[in-house]
Amino acid sequence: PADAEHRFGHGKAEPLAGLAQAAFICGSAIFLVLHAIDRLRFPRPLEGVATGVGVMLFAIIMTLGLLAVQRHVIRRTGSTAIRADALHYASDLLTNISIIVALYLSTFGWNWADPVFAIGVAGYIFYHALRIGDDAFQLLMDRELPAEAQDRIRGIALDQDGVRGIHDLRTRQSGQTRFVQLHLELDDALPLIEAHAIAAAVEQAIQGALPGAGVIVHQDPVSLAEPAGPHPGSSADV
Repeated sequence: PADAEHRFGHGKAEPLAGLAQAAFICGSAIFLVLHAIDRLRFPRPLEGVATGVGVMLFAIIMTLGLLAVQRHVIRRTGSTAIRADALHYASDLLTNISIIVALYLSTFGWNWADPVFAIGVAGYIFYHALRIGDDAFQLLMDRELPAEAQDRIRGIALDQDGVRGIHDLRTRQSGQTRFVQLHLELDDALPLIEAHAIAAAVEQAIQGALPGAGVIVHQDPVSLAEPAGPHPGSSADV
């Protein structure tokens, strides 16, 4: 939540955590590939197969339970940090499954299966870690909200009585909070109290569509906005 020194909240902490998690997971994937290559070059027989399978089965059951909880939280919040953490545990799950298969194949003398599966798992987690890292980086760089969300915001504003057009729509997301700024184009002769009421109605409507969003609405006389020509979100574009 926001405080006196951080009026926009602490939402940047979440993508920072996600970026750190993604970097850690990428490093783990690289280490796994290097270790697998070493095992391919210098194969060694696997020992304690029965014990290993038992431990892996227990770990898989526990990890599945944790992932189910995390998936539920991700669907509700879209948290980048939890997505990165879920990838970490998903990689553990894949590793455990591959170990069980490799241990089974090793009983037939296929000792190469363990490092080959490890390389496959490493490729999977490296790819998804890069995607999560990119999402976190874009949030830190204040990427605009998706086009669908921007179109929805424009539609909400333009549907309000008295709004002649909009321009300078800017959006971003910090943590779970979305921020929206836009300029309304209103009739020149509109009294200030009415202009304020229209802006407040637009703000409330946007917050109704995007719960918890921080919305800033500025009012411009339409005569000052129109000479600049058509612009994204103006009535000329709709």
